Amino acid sequence: MSLARRLIAAGFSDLEKGERFLAARELEGLDQDRLFAGLQLAASPDTALQSLVRLIEKHPQLRDLAAAEPEASEPLYRVLGASEALGEFLIRHPEHLDAFRVRASPEPLPADPDRLRAKLLQSVGADPRAARPVAAVTGVDAYAALRTAYRRGLVDLAVKDLCAADPLDFLPSVGRELADLAAAAIEAALAVSRAEAAGQFGAPDVVDVGLAVIGMGKCGARELNYISDVDVIYVVDAGSLDDAHANTIGTALASGISRAISSVAREPGLWEVDANLRPEGKSGPLVRTLASHEMYYARWAESWEFQALLKARAMAGDAALGRQYEEAVAPLIWNSAGREGFVESVQAMRRRVTEHIPPAEEQRQIKLGRGGLRDVEFTVQLLQLVHGKADESLRRRDTTSAIAALSAGGYIGRSDAAAFDNAYRYLRLLEHRIQLFQLRRTHLMPVAEPALRSLAKAVLGPFSNERPGPDALLSAWHRTKRSVRELHERIFYRPLLNTAAKLSTEDAKLTPEAAQGRLAALGYRDPQGAMRHIEALTAGVSRRAALQRQLLPILLDWLAEGVDPDAGLLAFRRVSEALGTTHWYLGMLRDSNAAAERLCHMLSNSRLIADLLEVSPESVAWLGQDKDLVPVGFEAQWQEITAKMSRHADPESAMRLIRLIRRREILRIAIADSAGLLDQDQVGRALADTDRAAVLGALRVAEGIVSAGGPLKTTVLVVAMGRQGGREIGYGSDADVMYVHRALPGFTEAEAQEQATRLVAKVSSLLTQPLKPAIMAERVLQMDADLRPEGKNGAMVRSLDSFAEYYRRWSLIWEAQALLRARPMAGDDGLAADFLDLIDPIRYPASVSDQDVREIRRIKARVESERLPRGADPARHLKLGRGGLSDVEWLVQLLQLQHAGKHPELRTTSTLEALSAAAGLGLLDDADAVLLADAWRLASRIRSANVIWSGKASDLLPSSRRDLEAVARWCGYEPGRAAALEEDYLRVSRRARAVFERVFYGQ
Repeated sequence: MSLARRLIAAGFSDLEKGERFLAARELEGLDQDRLFAGLQLAASPDTALQSLVRLIEKHPQLRDLAAAEPEASEPLYRVLGASEALGEFLIRHPEHLDAFRVRASPEPLPADPDRLRAKLLQSVGADPRAARPVAAVTGVDAYAALRTAYRRGLVDLAVKDLCAADPLDFLPSVGRELADLAAAAIEAALAVSRAEAAGQFGAPDVVDVGLAVIGMGKCGARELNYISDVDVIYVVDAGSLDDAHANTIGTALASGISRAISSVAREPGLWEVDANLRPEGKSGPLVRTLASHEMYYARWAESWEFQALLKARAMAGDAALGRQYEEAVAPLIWNSAGREGFVESVQAMRRRVTEHIPPAEEQRQIKLGRGGLRDVEFTVQLLQLVHGKADESLRRRDTTSAIAALSAGGYIGRSDAAAFDNAYRYLRLLEHRIQLFQLRRTHLMPVAEPALRSLAKAVLGPFSNERPGPDALLSAWHRTKRSVRELHERIFYRPLLNTAAKLSTEDAKLTPEAAQGRLAALGYRDPQGAMRHIEALTAGVSRRAALQRQLLPILLDWLAEGVDPDAGLLAFRRVSEALGTTHWYLGMLRDSNAAAERLCHMLSNSRLIADLLEVSPESVAWLGQDKDLVPVGFEAQWQEITAKMSRHADPESAMRLIRLIRRREILRIAIADSAGLLDQDQVGRALADTDRAAVLGALRVAEGIVSAGGPLKTTVLVVAMGRQGGREIGYGSDADVMYVHRALPGFTEAEAQEQATRLVAKVSSLLTQPLKPAIMAERVLQMDADLRPEGKNGAMVRSLDSFAEYYRRWSLIWEAQALLRARPMAGDDGLAADFLDLIDPIRYPASVSDQDVREIRRIKARVESERLPRGADPARHLKLGRGGLSDVEWLVQLLQLQHAGKHPELRTTSTLEALSAAAGLGLLDDADAVLLADAWRLASRIRSANVIWSGKASDLLPSSRRDLEAVARWCGYEPGRAAALEEDYLRVSRRARAVFERVFYGQ
C-alpha cells in the first residue's frame, strides 16, 4: 500500500504535511506498522503525529512508547489526537509524560477527590492535613506549580475519558472529576493566597479568618466542562476578629484565589473564577459573613437567585462553614416556587435558552438555542423546583441524577427520561470533545471539514473502527436537537394530559396538585381552571380528543410563552369547541406548526384577536396561508357589500352584513399585523379602507330607508377628518367626520337640509345601534362630527354653499387647520371634488398672519392644560402628553399652513408624508424629522397595542408591568423587555418635545 493510501486509511486530512512529519528524523527507525496502528486510534492523526514529533524532540525516551503495541501506546495516541492543548502542555512539561505509561481501562475508576486535593496542595508546599493550609511558595512560582499540577490532572482524566469503552456512560464521571479538580485547584490557590496575605495582614489574623468557597452552576453540580468559568460565592467567618477587618482579609483571600488561577504567568491561566452570582452581583461585596448572606436572601434576593442556589455546594475552604451555608440556603431553594416573581423568573430562564446568540452562531450552538444543552437544563431544573418542595428525592444538583430521580418519582415517563438523558449526554460529549482540543471555552460546532471529521471520530468509543464523515456527525446532532425539543414538550405536558384525561397509562401521571404546580410555574394564574380546560379538550375516545392529546403538549408550551396563557387556553378551548370535528381545523393544527404556533401566540397575547376568533372561529383557516391574510382593499369590500345589499333589501339585514364584513376585516388585519405581515402604515390604510366601506354602505342603506318614504332631495358626502382623514387610524379609532350635502334639482334648500339631517343621523345610528341578535365582539364605529364648523354648536350637516359662506365670513384658523386632514370618505364623487375645490384655498393659504400663528400656539397650550385628564402623567399620555401625537401633528400642521400654499409637496392628509416633505424642503432638519416620525410611530403603535392586548382603547403608556409587557411584545420588543419600551418611549418623546418647543414656539 502506498504511503498516501495508508495516510488516507489512517484518517489523515493533510497528506503532504503527514508525509513530511513521518519523514522527521525523530521517527527514524520506528516500526511503521505500530506507528500507524497507534495513529489510527487518534481522533486527529494529523495533530497526534505533529505533537508526537515535537515531544520526541524534547524527550527522546518517548520513542519506545510510540512504537509499542497499541495496548500500551493507546493512551498516548488518543490524548495527542484529541487535544492539541494537552500536547502543548506536555511539550512544556515533558516530566509528565509518565501519564501515558498506564494501561487503558475500558471501565476507568474515578479519581478520589481527597487525593486530588492533596496533590494540588502539595504542589504549592501546603499541608493537606492542616485545617487551613498555607502554601510554602507564593507569586508566579506558586501559580506555575499549581497550574502545572492541575493540567497533569487533566491529562490523567483525558486518558480515562478517551479510553473508556462507552463515553456516554462515563460522561457524568468526567464532569465530577473536572469539578473535583477545579475544587482542588481553588483549595491550593486559597493556600497560596493565605501565604501572600500574611505579608500584609499578619499570619495569625489570616489563619483566624475562615473562608468557604461555594461552587455554583456546573461546578457546584459536579458536572463541569473541560474549560469553563467556575462560578463561586465566598462566605467569610471572622473568628476572633471584628467583621470589618475579617471582610477585608476575606476579600484579599478571594482576590488572591483569582490571581493564582488566572493571572498572567509563564504557565497560562486555567479559567476565570466568576463571583457574579453573589448577592448584589458585581455591585455587592466580594465576601460576606453567613449572617449577611442570610439577611440578604431573607430581604432582598430575587427569585432567580434562589434558583441559582439549586447548584450551590461547598467546594473548598472552610468545610464546616460551607456546610452551614448549604443548610441555611436549602429551604430557600425549595420554597422559591411559591415566591412572588417565580413565574417571571422561569420565563427569564426560558429566554436564556435562545437569547444573546449572534446570528452567525445560531446554527452552530450546542449549548444555547432550541434543542441545546440549556433547553435540557431548563426543563429539568424547572421540574425540580416545581415538585422538589414536596418530594425530597428530587433534590439533586447534577442533571443526569435529577433526570433519574424525576423518572423514579413518576414525574417523567421512563422511556422519555432515558431518551432525555441520552440526548443530554450526547450534547455534553460533543461539548467536551470540542473544548478538549484546544482547551478553549466554546460551545460552537466547528465548520472546517477536518475538525468535523476529528470530532465525529472523537465521540465514538475505543472499540469502534469507524471514521464517520461530517455529514453523519451533523445529522446525528440535528436529530438530537429535534429530539430535545420534542422531549421537552412531552416531558413537561404529557403527564398533565394523562392526569386530566384520566387515562389508564403506564407512563408518568401526576397528582392534581403536582399538575397544577407545573402549570403555575409556567405562568398559568389559574392552574385549576387550566386543568379543567385541558380535561374538556382531551377527555374521551373521540378522534378529536385523541388528536388534542397528541397536540396539546406543544400547544400548551406555545400558550405559556404568551402574557396571558389562561386567557389563551380558554380561547383555544372555545375555538376548538366551536369548530368541533371540522377536518380542516384539526388537520391544520396537526400539519402546520407555523399556523398552530401563530394561533397560540395570538390567543395568549391579544384579547381583541381572541374575542374575535371566538365568535368567528372559521377565520382560523387564514392562519395556514399568508395569502389569506392580505387585507381586502376598499374596492373589493365595496363590491362584496354591494352584492349583499342587492340580495338583502331589509335595512337591518343589510347593516348586519356590512358590520360583519367590517368585523371580519379588522380581525384579518389584526392577525396579519400580529404575524408581522403588515407594517404600521399598511395597518392604518387597511383599517381606514374597512371603515370607509362600512360608512359608504351605511350611507346607501340610509338613503334607501329615506327614499322609501319619498324621493331623495339631496346628495350627502361624508368627509373623513383627523387621523381617519390621514388614513392613520389604529384599532381603537373613532371616525372623525364632517357631513356635506347639496340639494338635488327641484327641491328647496330647506327640504334638502331637513332630509340631509335625517340621513346623517341615520348613518350614525345604523353603524352603532344594537342589532338582534347582537354582533358579538364588534368594535362599533363611532362617528364624531365635532370638527364641523362651530363645533358641537353648529349644524350636524351643511350644504356646500353654507360651507362656502361660513368659511368666507366666519372661519377661524383652527378650522383651517382641521381641514388639513379632510378627505372625502363616502358619497357623491362630484360633490367631493367640489368640496375639495372649496377647502383647498382655505387649508393651503398663500400666507398665514403672525396673529394666526399666535392663535394656533395659544390653542395648543390651552389643549395641553385643559384636555389632559386629571391625574394623568404628561410623560405617559400618548396623545396629549409631552412629545406625544398631538405635539407632532400640530407642528406638522403649522408648517403646512405656513408653506403648503407655495409648496404642493406639503398638500397631503398624512402626517408622516407631510413630515417627510417638510424635511425635503428644508423646513425641518432631517434629524428632527426622523425623531418626530419615530415618536409619532411609537406612540401610535402603543395606542393600537393597548386595544389589541386589552380590547379597550387607552391613550396611556401602561404602568402595570403585565400590561406593559404585552404592549411591548406587540411593538416588536423581545419577551421580558417591557422596561426597554418604557425607556425608549420616555426618551424619544422627551426629545420630540424639545424639537416641538424649538420649532413650534420658536424657542
